[in-house]
Amino acid sequence: MQQTQLRSVPTTPKPLTLEDLYRQHRVRLLGLARKLVDDMASAEDVVQDAFAALHRNWGGLRDESAAAAYLSAAVVNGSRSMLRRRKRARDYVPPHEAPARSAESLALLTTDQQAVMDALAQLAPRQREVLVLRYYGGMTEAEIARATSISQGAVKSTASRALDKLERLMADHRPAHYRQSA
Repeated sequence: MQQTQLRSVPTTPKPLTLEDLYRQHRVRLLGLARKLVDDMASAEDVVQDAFAALHRNWGGLRDESAAAAYLSAAVVNGSRSMLRRRKRARDYVPPHEAPARSAESLALLTTDQQAVMDALAQLAPRQREVLVLRYYGGMTEAEIARATSISQGAVKSTASRALDKLERLMADHRPAHYRQSA
């Protein structure tokens, strides 16, 4: 008996497609992203973005075998970006906008109080914050520095400039007999 040996004819491997990569690596990449961002919906977004980026750059891919490594790196980088965006969103403090005063509250203010409120409204936001925290909030310079995330020296200089400007703004509202003696 003679065995017939079949020779394997060298065949060129079928080129890898994006669909093949998706089937082979999607679950692993989702697990990786899920562990990094701790949220399945965000993990799915990160993986989808990685595959979309690979699709956009498919023609520039030099080595198809590097596609899996590219996807892993894209998922890690996408997860980092997602975490940075989350941190920025948590840390964001919207700029303070002075609430509009009601007609009733304006009617209850004395002329002097109204003049002070109008002058305060004309100060720069940081100057207004420092003066309000100091004189209305009763905070020390150190407490104001902590609350506004500026140095204590900056609190002092800001308060000084704000008081100077407030004095200039209030000069127009002083009664005539005070202006002459000053």
